[in-house]
Amino acid sequence: MRSYYIFKSGRLRRKENTVFLEYEEDNKRNRKVIPIEDIDQIFVFGSVNLNTRFLEFVGRYEIPIHFFGYEGYYIGTYYPRERAVSGYVLVRQVEYYKDIEKRLNIARKIVEAALHNIRRNLTKKGYEDIAEKVKEYEENLRDAKSVIDIMSLEAHARKTYYSVWEEITGWPFGGREMHPPSNHLNALISFGNALMYSNVLKEIYRTPLSPAISYLHEPSEKRFSLALDIAEIFKPVLVDKLIFRLVDLKMLSMEKHFVSGSSGTFLNENGRKIFVQAFDENLVKTVLHRTLKRKVRYRELIRLDIYKLLKHIVEGTNYKPLKVWW
Repeated sequence: MRSYYIFKSGRLRRKENTVFLEYEEDNKRNRKVIPIEDIDQIFVFGSVNLNTRFLEFVGRYEIPIHFFGYEGYYIGTYYPRERAVSGYVLVRQVEYYKDIEKRLNIARKIVEAALHNIRRNLTKKGYEDIAEKVKEYEENLRDAKSVIDIMSLEAHARKTYYSVWEEITGWPFGGREMHPPSNHLNALISFGNALMYSNVLKEIYRTPLSPAISYLHEPSEKRFSLALDIAEIFKPVLVDKLIFRLVDLKMLSMEKHFVSGSSGTFLNENGRKIFVQAFDENLVKTVLHRTLKRKVRYRELIRLDIYKLLKHIVEGTNYKPLKVWW
């Protein structure tokens, strides 16, 4: 099973046990056939028509559909009915959210792992002095008395991290901006983070955890905030490193792969295709897992981290998010 990315505008429909994408190109009507058993999740970047019959069909196979706007903005996810509902897990999740010490413990460990992974990126790029500054923020997490304190330390650490991105990539940056991204690096970060969030959400969906109850980010009516929590751990590993590689290898060009205007700077269709292909390739790469003593894919590392959180909430085991050593 794999992810499918739809960039064409057209119509998604069901025919028996197959998904059909119908679209026009060069004044010709085309059809792409996708066996339902081959689909893990669908990302829609084009303007696509679909109906409730199609949604019922993909929902039966538990396939989430992530929707992005014309400029690459994440819009939302069609989230099929939960397959692993557990009232007990939901109650425990809420208990850990309402207990400030338990919530602080989880939030602190998420940010510790995220900052550790940021330091690994900096060290591998030869910025040991900046990595040491980030480590100071990481150590100060132990004294944080609230989630707001933890998020403030993370924000300062990321600002320190971003201060060398222009030097690392050779592209103009000037700091993190999101709404809208004003330059090419900000566009890459926003797009990569949206892909990361979507993939984490898909993995949460396959557990009894509710994606709406989180510990670092405040739960919100308009987003699945637990996916934001877990994504923090993996963004340095799967998004930031990918951006550095694509720029360093000149696989992306500021002139060829972006569009800029009054609404900001965004990847064009060709740029998005290059990014998602490289992102997908990373997800299936393997690393040696120290505890399991076997090679695991990055996609599996995300799933394992979510299950570690689940065990922590249900069984009280020590939650240890991923800290890369490679």
